Amino acid sequence: MISLRRPKPLSLVTGAAGFIGSNLVDYLLEQGHQVVCVDNESANNDKFYWHKDTYNVNGDITDYKTMKNAFTNVDYVFHLAAESRLQPAIENPIGAVEKNCVGTTVMLQCAREAGVKRFVYSSTSSAYGNNPYPNVETQPDDCLNPYSASKAAGEKFCKMYTDLYGLETVVLRYFNVFGDRSPTRGQYAPVIGIFQRQKDAGQALTIVGDGSQRRDFVHVKDVARANYMAATSPLLYHDQIDNHLGEVFNVGSGTCYTIQQIANAISLNQTYIPERKGEMDTTFADITKIEKVIGWKPEIDVLDWLK
Repeated sequence: MISLRRPKPLSLVTGAAGFIGSNLVDYLLEQGHQVVCVDNESANNDKFYWHKDTYNVNGDITDYKTMKNAFTNVDYVFHLAAESRLQPAIENPIGAVEKNCVGTTVMLQCAREAGVKRFVYSSTSSAYGNNPYPNVETQPDDCLNPYSASKAAGEKFCKMYTDLYGLETVVLRYFNVFGDRSPTRGQYAPVIGIFQRQKDAGQALTIVGDGSQRRDFVHVKDVARANYMAATSPLLYHDQIDNHLGEVFNVGSGTCYTIQQIANAISLNQTYIPERKGEMDTTFADITKIEKVIGWKPEIDVLDWLK
């Protein structure tokens, strides 16, 4: 059993040794939280970032017994662990569903049994598919691949656990996250990571299609702050009429740039490769809701950061 000193808030982060998770762990520590880090190092990452000042659990989110033990005295849960890349999910949809649906349900059940204060679920803007942009939370799902379908299913489980069991949940739909520790390995890493790796190696940047695809890029530190605010904000249920628990919130910049613009900001040594199936043409977040309800706004622009 886990035994940690109180009364500091205790947060549990899944996928904690990865790109977004490790940045969130850093932020939680800065806010005075104790942190339980869960990761099984199954992602195709360049490196895993375990923090020396946290309680670290190398375990699988689908393993109920191991996860239940990790929840002792936990106040807040930040569930980021997932099959998080589109093309691997297309190649192995069963694996994506197991991680993203079964794993999320295990974490929700453990959170319910542990009586946590709030559960924050990391989801994806891919659930919007080809909806008109900018994407707003009231649009219907349009899942184009197993990754987005399985992540959207996790959102429904969060809403159900709120409505049926009274577990406070919040769903954050990330747009294209960039920043320090972004994966660079393999052809399916985030595009900025790929471009940076290719530039460092003296290679041409491989632009998919004609580069006209537009993406809403949000910095990982802004994402970490959004998670913290979603977990601790009292504004989610300030009265019975306006209760936002179990709902979806966009986490994006509210702007979008073409892949060509991003490439040009990194290197003019470029080449073009064929388009890939199952990918959206444009991601563009309407962030009105999260600004109004939670009070979060992005602070870092991708082109400024690249410069």
